[in-house]
Amino acid sequence: MFPKWFSKWNRDNPTNIYGPAIAFGVVGSAVFAATILVAWGQPFSTDSLQTGPRGAGMSVPEFEADLAKADPSIAGFLASTSDPVVPQGGEQTAGRARDNVPPGLEDLTVENYDRLLAAMREWTGIPDLFDDPESYQTSVGHVMIGMTRTINEGWDIHVNANKEVGVTCYTCHRGEPVPSDVWFKTGPVTASTEGWSSNQNRVTMQSQYTSLPSDALEKYLLDGERIGVHDLESRVAGVPGEDGYPGIQQAERTYALMNYVSNSLGVNCVFCHNTRAFYDGSQVTPQWATESLGIQMVLELNNDYLVPLQSMYPEDRLGPVHEDAPKLACKTCHKGYQQPLQGTNVIEDWPELATSDAPDYGN
Repeated sequence: MFPKWFSKWNRDNPTNIYGPAIAFGVVGSAVFAATILVAWGQPFSTDSLQTGPRGAGMSVPEFEADLAKADPSIAGFLASTSDPVVPQGGEQTAGRARDNVPPGLEDLTVENYDRLLAAMREWTGIPDLFDDPESYQTSVGHVMIGMTRTINEGWDIHVNANKEVGVTCYTCHRGEPVPSDVWFKTGPVTASTEGWSSNQNRVTMQSQYTSLPSDALEKYLLDGERIGVHDLESRVAGVPGEDGYPGIQQAERTYALMNYVSNSLGVNCVFCHNTRAFYDGSQVTPQWATESLGIQMVLELNNDYLVPLQSMYPEDRLGPVHEDAPKLACKTCHKGYQQPLQGTNVIEDWPELATSDAPDYGN
């Protein structure tokens, strides 16, 4: 491996020269590789979404290979999609021809009700959905239809901010009776310490497995507490967290929520914020407004639709600590993508879920 003169010299002078020689080779190889990358550029093409002024670091970069990779769930949704049957007038209604028709769907034609029912059963993974009027799944399903219509109709400004996308049962369920990425209340998970809830440094999904507080989703997406980090003044009279401005724990909860949002959408901070002025609402990106509306939407849905379902669920569907109903947050729909199902229009062929009024079949 080494020249003869080197081996002879090394025998005559027994020192550990192999280690430095190998280290020198490794360092030299690393420098060579770095030089190639600088000279030729990194081999994987990237693209970026510019969210603010160029040169300010306000962009969300992604590998083009990742951008070209379709969400595998899209195929599952498309497989369940069929064209609606445009009513011609005089058709028999589902309310007259079928049993146990959920409220709000009675006036659909039999053909459109049957296709919607078949799709909802695939979307939720419940093959006998609405068959048994005494089943808790039937009662919950009735509420879910109303919630889906509320999202599409009342929160159109969020779900259709960039283009028509909408939501269906599949957006969250993806073929499972219980959607992934729902959450339950966990705190306080230990007794309070000197008046502070000891719910940090706990490995939980809600904290994204960080040492940040685990109750951020509960405080901001259920209780509706104000999201805030700090006061801009260096010295402020009063007690943080009590006298009108956030304290350290509120700031850390905010970081926990922002970390959750970032992971839920697969983006970084500058997707919504201007890095040089996080505190200034006039310098944020357009996505900040969309996300702010999303937070308000989730807050409403949890309190108006999901929390009241607690009494309907069997014990094995309730939370492990407080026996509370499952609740949703950003990741329940987005699953790591900026738009659920990468912006697939899921209500185009399902106008029955787009509005509480008569469906618009485009005729």
